[in-house]
Amino acid sequence: MVAACNETRSADSKNITAPETEKISEEALHDDNSASLPTASIEYIEFEQFEKLYINSEPTLSIWPRVRDGFQLPDDIKHKSLQNEIDWVARHPEYIQRVMRRADPFLYYILEEAEKRDLPTELVLLPIVESAYQPFAYSHGRAAGIWQFIPSTGRLYGLKQNWWYDGRRDIYASTQAALNYLENLHKLFKGDWMLALAAYNSGSGTVQRAVKRNKKLKRPTDFWHLKLPKETRAYVPKLLALKEIISNPEKHSISLRCIPDAPGFKRVKTKAQIDLALAAELAELDLETLYNYNPAFNRWATDPDGPHHLILPVAAAEAFEVNYSKLSADEHLRWSRHKIKSGETLSHIAVKYNTSVKHLKKVNNIRGNSIRAGKYIMIPVSSKNNKSYALSSSQRLKATQNIKRGSNSTRINHRVQNGESFWTISRKYKVDMHKLAKWNGMAIRDPLKKGQKLVVWTSSSARTTSVKTHNPNSTVKSIHYTVKNGDSLSRIASRYRVNVKDLHRWNTIKGKYLKPGQRLKLYIDVTEQSGRQG
Repeated sequence: MVAACNETRSADSKNITAPETEKISEEALHDDNSASLPTASIEYIEFEQFEKLYINSEPTLSIWPRVRDGFQLPDDIKHKSLQNEIDWVARHPEYIQRVMRRADPFLYYILEEAEKRDLPTELVLLPIVESAYQPFAYSHGRAAGIWQFIPSTGRLYGLKQNWWYDGRRDIYASTQAALNYLENLHKLFKGDWMLALAAYNSGSGTVQRAVKRNKKLKRPTDFWHLKLPKETRAYVPKLLALKEIISNPEKHSISLRCIPDAPGFKRVKTKAQIDLALAAELAELDLETLYNYNPAFNRWATDPDGPHHLILPVAAAEAFEVNYSKLSADEHLRWSRHKIKSGETLSHIAVKYNTSVKHLKKVNNIRGNSIRAGKYIMIPVSSKNNKSYALSSSQRLKATQNIKRGSNSTRINHRVQNGESFWTISRKYKVDMHKLAKWNGMAIRDPLKKGQKLVVWTSSSARTTSVKTHNPNSTVKSIHYTVKNGDSLSRIASRYRVNVKDLHRWNTIKGKYLKPGQRLKLYIDVTEQSGRQG
């Protein structure tokens, strides 16, 4: 009997769930406690619509029997931690529906690649554990994409990362890299997939040390007996729980999403860098959909140095190839002629036009970094305003930074100074370091650059901020003030609009009086100060 897409629909089901797309927090993706996995509202498709789409039409083959046929991991579900994970997923069927909806376009490709290598097909479920199949997922450990590569491992496995493009989020390239990595781990641990998966999560060295420790103590060295990090001890059971759910959906009252056993996307070639808004028009797609299929592109255009390809839904790929064939070489991008002003640098111009210094130098054949006022340079520019590219890296960051954190919170804009880190900035404003990184779409180990803009959300009621500010766009800066004859704490506080208590907190001040020449540190709202001077 041919398996159709509606194979797992229960007889008494009246609705087929189709979850809405939503963002999942880093904590939910990487929390050791699976009970913290998120839930979302469900959008329902009436049964009559389902019947029209699937039952009364040509049967669509389901991918799930093929996935099950390639399962190779152990079937033992007696372990308590594994059973807990199975029970959680069974109680949250909407979670499975959401991640399957995201996985839908990519599952066929990943399954094909796993089968080519004779790898366990459970690996197609691994991005659920890693990222919930969210293409823009970014973790507290600096891991990105559906396979959650950290920068160094990504580069080790050939994933290019630069201003324009991050291969860790490229569905096609990162899948190849992830399967290569998993194959290497499988060999390293002599064919033990459980240990290989544990190493994918916590690193091969962590697992090797745990094995060595057990050998020394003459204890079993299988996954279940190793002393591993808490996250890793939950990681492998989460994958095995998904395997059990996919193997026996009816047993757990789960209705699997219909995912056809057919390609979900096609990879199309381009001849050069192309504006993504133009590419979306050629493919007859909205720009958001194009970004979701091509999350590796950080900006408004593809990387000028490649890869010169796009991933598109199959029907859209056909439209793109027809329309792209009519596009001339000079129509891939718009160009602007910029007259260099006195004092301008390539860096200033690159920021202004949302491009990179490297690209400006390349297209204008500039050697070194010197440019002359009065001369002209050609600059590639986007065809639409920045807000139209809502899923570009800069716009995603803006959206993250603009999320208000609490009803009583106040926003402070902080410009990074030399030598500052998340730790020093968090101490300055008395906020949690991990929250500070999250508010800015970063991980605490991400490097900060001088001049970089960060947002800090402080609780005015708790007086956690060191500066009084009523301006949500305020910029706080630290300064050093040298005490002069006649100065007092109240006079300095009044001049810079800060509190005397703040001056005491920022400095070690002995007694009631200041001495001329004494240096004080202050944190001031420079926006407010400039407003006073104007």
